[in-house]
Amino acid sequence: MKLFRHGAIGQERPGLIDAQGIYRDLSDVVDDITGTTLTKQVQQRLRTLDTSRLPVLPAAIRLGPCIAKVHNFIGLGLNFADHAAEAKLPIPQHPLVFNKAPTCIAGPHDPLIIPPGSHELDYEVEMAVVLCQDAWQVSEAHALDYVGGYCLSNDFTDRYWQNHYAGQWTIGKSAPGFGPLGPWLVTADDIPNPGEIQLALSVNQQRKQYANTSGMIFNVAQVIAYISRFFRLSCGDVITLGTPAGVGLATGSYLKPGDKITASGGILGEQHIQILPE
Repeated sequence: MKLFRHGAIGQERPGLIDAQGIYRDLSDVVDDITGTTLTKQVQQRLRTLDTSRLPVLPAAIRLGPCIAKVHNFIGLGLNFADHAAEAKLPIPQHPLVFNKAPTCIAGPHDPLIIPPGSHELDYEVEMAVVLCQDAWQVSEAHALDYVGGYCLSNDFTDRYWQNHYAGQWTIGKSAPGFGPLGPWLVTADDIPNPGEIQLALSVNQQRKQYANTSGMIFNVAQVIAYISRFFRLSCGDVITLGTPAGVGLATGSYLKPGDKITASGGILGEQHIQILPE
């Protein structure tokens, strides 16, 4: 099942893509797409809907972030060995966890305005996981039971901020627009093996990144179990799971106004984002 959110910024409403690929409005069924929408009970109710009775949405709708009311937006650094190598950093022995401010979350096609003072804007295509229940002291064997769904993410980062300021992970990765999610959220039952997602990213139609999530050093279950050892994860939290090699950091080639980024994740869909000047 594919769930999405549509409408103007700050006024998004829930939607569902039916078996024929038609975008339909869910406003009369659920209030929004949040972590609680992804619980087994609500998902079961959505699967039994007669989707032909749901209103059809116009083609020109804006897609918002595919999940709302995110309390924690958590990232992983160096979770692909090839990315660690290009960054000239050792492979971490444990998941390298950092926070992105939830206020950086944006729609999958929203333009990204270069923030004031940003000099080295970089891209990072990733797969993200959304939790459907609180998680504390979760075992690896049961960690996937806490997953409500998966979506495409792009962990935009200003490398200058990341490399020249204290607390660089959060500071370099949290400006408005630095966390687009979507276009839709795929429920976990439709992705039985999250280690088989093909990720790709191009800038101005030139491919920069291409890798499978099978290349992740720490898989989804390991990551959830590890983080939940140290703090309680909340229903609706997002964990974006790291990027493969090919980022601008490796070559010093950063994004500039006018650049067009296309990120894709197979069943997770595509993002199309243009960089705009400050």
